[in-house]
Amino acid sequence: MVVLMGPSGSGKTTLLRIAAGIDRPERGMPVVDGEHLWVLSASHLAELRRRSIGYVEQRWNLLDSLTVVENVALPLELDGTGSREATRDAMAALEDVGIAELARQFPSSLSGGEQQRAAVARALVGTRHVLVADEPTGALDALTAEAVMRLIRGRCDRGGTAVLLATHDPAVAGWADRVVYLREGQLSDHVARAAR
Repeated sequence: MVVLMGPSGSGKTTLLRIAAGIDRPERGMPVVDGEHLWVLSASHLAELRRRSIGYVEQRWNLLDSLTVVENVALPLELDGTGSREATRDAMAALEDVGIAELARQFPSSLSGGEQQRAAVARALVGTRHVLVADEPTGALDALTAEAVMRLIRGRCDRGGTAVLLATHDPAVAGWADRVVYLREGQLSDHVARAAR
């Protein structure tokens, strides 16, 4: 688990979007699962992102026309998982983040923290090899943030998921194997840490 820290405007979100295959870098080539992202066709890149990369954006990007469970199940269904199995897996992910009771609600009826947990569940559903998360605990209270970080750390330790996460919160950085500091788009320092 690598955590990016730095002031607003330092390039954390840009780096995350490049690592997730959303934005194209000016130079260099991100590699995920042995695939050089920007030599792939658009359809192959979309498939790789759905299959291998879980992504939590700062503003969550849940689809308002779908229920919470439908939002979480969507990546699985797009990859061909049957609706019943996708819903079962989505419910398990919602249970993991503590909002299974909100599964049939629409995102607009949820608080910011609940929407954030739904976005984390969507990013973790299935077997993702990489989790890229931009402030995944920013709208959560300290206790809920710790539970979400324990879940993410568990995926890293037991599931082999590589995690690249941006935060301003030193408590979140405490979960990392390595903390990297960005300043004005440049790596300015890093610290290897003993993870919890």
